[in-house]
Amino acid sequence: MRVELEDASVAGSRSSSAMDELYARHIVRAVRLAFLMTGEREASEDIAQDAFIRVFGRWRHLRRKESFEAYLHRAVINGARSHHRRRGVEDRFLAREAGLRTPAAAEPEGLLDGRRREVLLSLPPRQRAAVILRYYEDLSEDQVAALLACSRGNVKSLASKGMARLREVLHDEEP
Repeated sequence: MRVELEDASVAGSRSSSAMDELYARHIVRAVRLAFLMTGEREASEDIAQDAFIRVFGRWRHLRRKESFEAYLHRAVINGARSHHRRRGVEDRFLAREAGLRTPAAAEPEGLLDGRRREVLLSLPPRQRAAVILRYYEDLSEDQVAALLACSRGNVKSLASKGMARLREVLHDEEP
């Protein structure tokens, strides 16, 4: 009995240290990705942490352990999409009931200035995801295609249209 408990505690500490190591290695990028997808600091931290817990909870079922980051990116993107759906319902309810909008959250320093962030957030979610993953996260087209569950050509189209929209809006505003 005593040996079994000791073995269980050693296995638990290994699992805990593996989780701590993975968390330290991946959480900052996951929070940044979630922030770029949502524009809300608190929500991005919640989304990234929920995604990490979900992916780590499936650790034994991952086909390739080295793909943890890709699974985490995918979970963050899905979490951000869910957040936007819930937020849309919430905003429509608030607008209908009180005629008010909730104020935008402050962004972390150095990521994006206010106008660039606003324009980025105005892109449709899939275009925004493609632009962020391709240019901010510096992932290849194949990696982005895998994360968004679409073809490489679709990634090119989404990123191209998103960047064209960003250039159009930001260029029109320059003096």
